Amino acid sequence: MSRRVVVTGIGTINPLGHNIDEYFENLEKGKSGAAEITLFDNTKFRTKFACEVKDYRPEDFFDARTIKQNDRFSQFALIAADQAIQDSNIDLEKADRDMIGCIWGSGIGGLDTFHNEIKGFVEGDYTPRFSPFFIPRMIADIAAGQIAIKYGLKGPNYCTVSACASSTHAMIDAAMYIKSGLADVIVTGGSEAPVTVPGVGGFNSLKALSTRNDNPEAASRPFDKDRDGFVIGEGAGALVLEELEHALARGAKIYAEVVGGGIGADAYHLTAPHPEGEGAARAMMLAIKQAGIEPSEIDYINVHGTSTPLGDLPELKAIANVMGESAYKVNISSTKSMTGHLLGAAGAIEGLACIMAIQKGVIPPTINLDELDERIDPNLNLTPNVAQKREVRYAMSNTFGFGGHNSTIIFAKYE
Repeated sequence: MSRRVVVTGIGTINPLGHNIDEYFENLEKGKSGAAEITLFDNTKFRTKFACEVKDYRPEDFFDARTIKQNDRFSQFALIAADQAIQDSNIDLEKADRDMIGCIWGSGIGGLDTFHNEIKGFVEGDYTPRFSPFFIPRMIADIAAGQIAIKYGLKGPNYCTVSACASSTHAMIDAAMYIKSGLADVIVTGGSEAPVTVPGVGGFNSLKALSTRNDNPEAASRPFDKDRDGFVIGEGAGALVLEELEHALARGAKIYAEVVGGGIGADAYHLTAPHPEGEGAARAMMLAIKQAGIEPSEIDYINVHGTSTPLGDLPELKAIANVMGESAYKVNISSTKSMTGHLLGAAGAIEGLACIMAIQKGVIPPTINLDELDERIDPNLNLTPNVAQKREVRYAMSNTFGFGGHNSTIIFAKYE
């Protein structure tokens, strides 16, 4: 378990851009990715906006057969993974692909495929004429399988499904496989495409989504007193994790090191977090312990921060409990204020935001934070509205999911 794990490739397609450069630029600018829904008729929905991937045309990336075989969430996965693999500059022809795997996260999988197939059955003559690609397009693990098939990766291959914690669990698992010597390289991350009729309709019925239809760009507002729910988003983020000596031997560039991971459960409620943030605090403490650092050494925390009245406060309580007085020195921000909530893919793109902070010395802001909730300590630095310059040696990312799933990962500047 003494093997070190570094990040040697990154890629993304999300509401703020089709690649890493666009994403990082728009994060730094504090740009919102929210706009009116275009993927279906939103007329009868309480929420009429989302954070969609802008100007996405599958035919720009794939041939007709690949599009037919892959749900939108798998398409996003393939795009982000390809960017990360190309960015890593790894020569797969010379590599031992038995020691290269793909561990991917998705909370829902092919929701649109499922909806359309069942809709076709119900609206037809009830004859079971389903597409032969129905099941392969729908199942959440298929993105990991498709990435492995495309690149011939024969190492560990599976999908982590833990709601909004899915891709952080995937990254932690990937790092553990490398640390334990069971793999040398793993493509990891997550993807989601939940901007669908059942996705928006289901979260609307839970009263989890913002209904600020008159101003979508201002709808995701973590910690603000007027927040009224999260904004659903879509996309993918990918990282190539690699054993340090393996990376150095091939002269790879290194973005950051993965030094800690913590996972655990609230064991409390179906959809609500523990009100005191007990599970969140436990995940953070475990990650810090594995990293071998003190809480005071954390420079930046990318919080789960969904912008829900119920969810934001327990996380800040957990941070206060874990960080102590250091809570007033660390930069905290929720990039969901810009990207929306990508559910199972959230951890991946937020991990990338941590890497941006380490690489560029820039903390992405929490936008739309106009008037702080009076229950929040005003002395916390929530990085309101404008990015802040700061050297970042350790960045921590939190993601929490329905069912009480908690996950925390820590990235460090490589030295």
